[in-house]
Amino acid sequence: MMLTDENKKYLLTGNEACAEAAIQAGCRFYYGYPITPQNEILTHMAIRMPQVGGTCIQVESELAAINMVHGSAAAGARTMTSSSGPGISLKQEGISYLAGSELPCVIVNVQRGGPGLGDISPSQADYFQAVKGGGHGDYYTIVLAPGSVQEAADLVYDAFDLADTYRSPVMILGDAQLGQMMEAVVFNKKCEPDSFKKEWALTGANRRKRNIVKSFFSVQGELEEFNAKLQEKFNLIKSKEVRYEEINTENADIVIVAYGTCARICKEVIMKNKLPDIKVGLLRPITLWPYPSQIIQEIAGKVQAILTVEMSAGQMVEDVKLSVLGRCPVHFYGRTGGGIPSPKDIIKKITEIISLKENTTCMT
Repeated sequence: MMLTDENKKYLLTGNEACAEAAIQAGCRFYYGYPITPQNEILTHMAIRMPQVGGTCIQVESELAAINMVHGSAAAGARTMTSSSGPGISLKQEGISYLAGSELPCVIVNVQRGGPGLGDISPSQADYFQAVKGGGHGDYYTIVLAPGSVQEAADLVYDAFDLADTYRSPVMILGDAQLGQMMEAVVFNKKCEPDSFKKEWALTGANRRKRNIVKSFFSVQGELEEFNAKLQEKFNLIKSKEVRYEEINTENADIVIVAYGTCARICKEVIMKNKLPDIKVGLLRPITLWPYPSQIIQEIAGKVQAILTVEMSAGQMVEDVKLSVLGRCPVHFYGRTGGGIPSPKDIIKKITEIISLKENTTCMT
């Protein structure tokens, strides 16, 4: 299957779109281990990588996958791995090593229900794992949350660019629903794998100065100095790379904060005007790290309440509360273990919030 025609639409799953976008973005080294619901990424890479002169290896474990990514990234290649919750957990030590070595790569997490082995249904319960570092040490990964199959492809392109710009791992945080659903996709970007100049890479030192890639600092004070440098980089990312989508947030009574699949469902509630007597808006974070705290803080000063909707027991809601800083009430509605909120569920929750607000006003 050759997907090379620009501006031509292809009907693909979210997983296939992520894989193909990575190839179009110049990724030539992919390492993965089978786990539902992301297996289509591995399958697509196995078919397409030989066609473009790339390497796809089905490795013996998730540990092997992330360490092979480390090697390819150190050599200056665009490289990617993918998995789902349990597999990402196994990769966390390697992700910390990548962050500590300042090596760019892309990691796709197609979330499934948990904890433990869980099930293969959609979930958003890996939010903490993704945005709080996940592994050991003081670090962050840039986390991008697509809301459609097309956006999944677009964000994979961006993920490779961001990874190279900041020499940092970047995670695409999807879920089983987005990974398995099919939508039309256009691939309108293309990069050659040898077009990225990385003067720091380990490419052989016969014609350049010696490069060192490491995350171990044995001299007293060196590690603290390096961590200070990392924090400067993270602060720069927070100042430049925040992304979000706003819908009807001006003059809204209630603003919903949701990402990924949940945001799609919330959009239906708003766009189909299912609550005509209540003005409802949506703030959809696209970068989960860095988080769009400033815009949420501004919205909180103008609305009656904020509702966070997640496919979890309540994870992103903590970042929403930290952003709001008490300016308005923050409510939560979540489903766990593969449960997906319905428009009816969200409408019922909003109605309860308005009713609670009215009763509180009458009492005072």
